[in-house]
Amino acid sequence: MKVIITGATGFVGEGVLLECLQNKSITEVLLINRRHYDLQHPKLKEIIVVDFFS
Repeated sequence: MKVIITGATGFVGEGVLLECLQNKSITEVLLINRRHYDLQHPKLKEIIVVDFFS
């Protein structure tokens, strides 16, 4: 299963991210954030979108 998370730098988003990384049935996690999330993991990919309105 693949998961997309927006706002992983927030309190709730970070909790969801950490649970997804530990879950063996999730193969890939894509973060869509305004700023870089300082974590490296084999499952983790990241896209930075500075302005969600553009």
